Amino acid sequence: MNIITKHPVNNLGYGFINKKYLPKAKDEYHLRYIQNNKGVTYRKLTGLEKQTLLKNGNNSDDWSKILVSEAFDPRLVNNCKFFGLIRIGKLEPLYLEFHNLRMRVGLYNSTIISCDFGDNVCIDNVSYLSHYIIGNEVMIANVNELATTDYSKFGNGILKDGENEDVRVWMEVCNENGGRKVLPFDGMLPGDAYLWSKYTDDEELQKKFIQFTEKQFDKQRGYYGMVGDRTVIKNCKIIKDVRIGTDAYLKGANKLKNLTISSDKDRTSQVGEGCELVNGIVGYGCRIFYGVKAVRFVMASHSQLKYGARLINSYLGNNSTISCCEVLNSLIFPAHEQHHNNSFLCASTVMGQSNIAAGATIGSNHNSRSADGEIVAGRGFWPGLCVSLKHNSKFATFTILSKADYPAELNISIPFCLVSNDVANDKLIVMPGYWFMYNMYALARNTWKYFDRDRRTEKIQTIEYDYLAPDTINEIFDAIKIMRKLSADKEGCYYVDGFENSQRKVQIVKLPEALKLFTNLIMYYGTTQLLEHASKNNFSSFEEFKKSLSSKITRSKWINAGGQLMTTTNVEKIKQEVKTGKIQSWQQLHEMYKKTGIDYPSDKREHAYTSLLEVLNITSKQFTKDIFKNVLQNTVSVKEWMCKGIYKSREKDYTNPFRKMVYDTKKEMEKVIGKIEDNTFIQQQLGELDTFKKKVKEVIKKMEL
Repeated sequence: MNIITKHPVNNLGYGFINKKYLPKAKDEYHLRYIQNNKGVTYRKLTGLEKQTLLKNGNNSDDWSKILVSEAFDPRLVNNCKFFGLIRIGKLEPLYLEFHNLRMRVGLYNSTIISCDFGDNVCIDNVSYLSHYIIGNEVMIANVNELATTDYSKFGNGILKDGENEDVRVWMEVCNENGGRKVLPFDGMLPGDAYLWSKYTDDEELQKKFIQFTEKQFDKQRGYYGMVGDRTVIKNCKIIKDVRIGTDAYLKGANKLKNLTISSDKDRTSQVGEGCELVNGIVGYGCRIFYGVKAVRFVMASHSQLKYGARLINSYLGNNSTISCCEVLNSLIFPAHEQHHNNSFLCASTVMGQSNIAAGATIGSNHNSRSADGEIVAGRGFWPGLCVSLKHNSKFATFTILSKADYPAELNISIPFCLVSNDVANDKLIVMPGYWFMYNMYALARNTWKYFDRDRRTEKIQTIEYDYLAPDTINEIFDAIKIMRKLSADKEGCYYVDGFENSQRKVQIVKLPEALKLFTNLIMYYGTTQLLEHASKNNFSSFEEFKKSLSSKITRSKWINAGGQLMTTTNVEKIKQEVKTGKIQSWQQLHEMYKKTGIDYPSDKREHAYTSLLEVLNITSKQFTKDIFKNVLQNTVSVKEWMCKGIYKSREKDYTNPFRKMVYDTKKEMEKVIGKIEDNTFIQQQLGELDTFKKKVKEVIKKMEL
C-alpha cells in the first residue's frame, strides 16, 4: 500500500535537511546561502507590502519569512501560497518576451516552498515549486512540479550522507552485463568514459576513478536545485532534482528527473515536447526534442536526440545526432550520426565519425549463453541499410558494410574496406581501399564536415577527424602484412582466415590494387606531414630540416581514447600517474588531455616520419635530399589523383541514367541538385590542390632539393 505520513501544516517548508545530517552550528539553509551568494541585500516586508499581498490573494505560513530586495513591488505577486523562507529580488512593472511567449514580471498562481528568486522573474501557474534558486529574468509558466529533494545528486553517480551503495546510479556502457560500468558525472569527456570502461582489469585504476568522482561533488545533503539566468520553462509536467544552467529552454517535457542540464549564453541547451529524461547529464549546447526517452546517460556538448530517440545506459559523444533510433549500453565517440526509426545499436563501442543507416540492427548480442556480447568499431564505421551483426565483432577504421544479414561474428582488420555478404556463393567479400577507389568524395567531404561542425568552444580533447592519421596508418601497415602473406589460388582469387567465425570462405578482392594504394597512402601521409613541418618553420636548408626530425627508429602504437589519438606510451603514463596519485582529479586528468593534445602535432609528425622511412625501407641516415624531393613530387601526383577521385565519385550522380531519369531536362536536374561545377566542396579541394603544389615548389626551391 502507499505509505502516506501526516505532519503539522506549519512544518511545511521547514526541515529540508534531517537534523542528523546537519553539520554542527549550521541550519537547513547553510548550503542555500553558499549557492546563492550574489550579494543581494534582503529586508522584511513593510506593513503596507503585507497588506497589498493579502489583498492580491496571497498567503503565507509566516510573513516574517518572506524577505525581499529594496526594489520589490508587492503589486506583482498574486494568488500565491508561500511556505518556509522565501527571498525575492527586484520586481518591476514589465513583461518579458521569448519566442512569442509574453509574460508579465512577477509571481502568480503558484505554490512556493522555500525558494529564492532573482530580479524580474516571471512565474505563473507553477503548481508546486519547492527548494529552488531561480536566476534573473527567468520565465516559468504552466509547470506541475518543480522540486528538489535534500539528497539530490543532479545526475552525478555519487552518494549523499547516509545513503547505501545500492542507490548509486551507474551507467552500464559497452556491455549489457554491467562489467564495464562507469559513474556518470557533470563534465565527463569521451576519454574518461573510454579509459574507465576499457581497463576493467586494472582494479587500482578503477578505484581511483570512483574516488575522482566522489571527490568532485559534495556528499552533504541539502543542495537546492538551480535555474540559471534567462532560462525559459513552459508547459512541463515534472521537473525534479534538476540543475539547469543559464539560457536554457525547456518546453513541453513530460518528466525530467535527477539531471544536470548545462547551458550558457553561448551554448544554449534545449529540451522539447514529450521528452522524458532520468538520471543523466546533458552537456552544453545540446538539443533534445519530440518524445525522446533517455535513462542513465551522458550527452557530451553539442549532441542531439530527436524524434523519439531512446538513449539508455549510454554515453553520446560531442557533435553527435541520434534520431528515431534506440541505443542501449553503448559508448559513442564524437561525430556520430544515427537516424531512421528502426536503427538499433546495442552493447557497442563506436569510435566516432560513424553513421548507422536505416534498419541497421547492431544488437543481436544474445547469440552467446548470456547477454554479454560487445562490438568494437573503429572510427568511420558505416553499416549500410538493414545490416544485422552478431556480437562479438570488431571492425577496423572506416569499414563500410553493404546491406546484409551477416550470419556470424566478424573481425575485419583491414581499414577503408567494403564488406559484402555474398549469399549466392556463400562467402564473405572484403574490398580493401574501397573508399579511395569508389567514394573519395564522401570520404574527403566527411572529414571536412566533421571539422566544420565541431562546435565545441572548450576543446579539452584534441579530436582527430582526418582519415589519414596514426591509427589508420598503423592499421594500413597491418593490412599490408596480411595481404602480402596471401597467395592467389588457381582461379586468381585471394582468401584469408580469421575474418569471420564460420567455415565459409572470406575473399579479398582487388588485392594488388589495394597493396599499391595503401603503400601510396602511407607515403602521402608521411610526406604531407613533413611538408607541413617544413613549410611552417621555413627551414633554409635540408640539413636544418632533417635535424629537426626525430631519430626514433620504431613506429609508435596509438589508441583512440574518446576521439583523441594518443600513443600507447602516453596512455600508460596517464594510467600510472592516476594510480600513483600524481593525477588526483578529473580536472587534472583533463589537463593531461590538453597537454597531450598540444604535443599531438609533433607526436604525429614523428609517427609520420618513421612510417615514411618504414615504407621506403630506409633508415633516417639514408633519407636524403633526392629521396625527399622524389616523395614530394610523388605526393603531388597522389593529391591530384585524390582530387580527381573526389570529382569523379560525385560526377556519377550527374551521369548515372538511373539518377537522371527522374528529371525531364538537365536544367531541371541542376535546379534540384545544383551544377557540379558550382559544388563548393569540389572547388575548395581544387583550391587546396593549388596551394599544395605551391608549397611543394617553395620547399624544393628553398631547400635546393
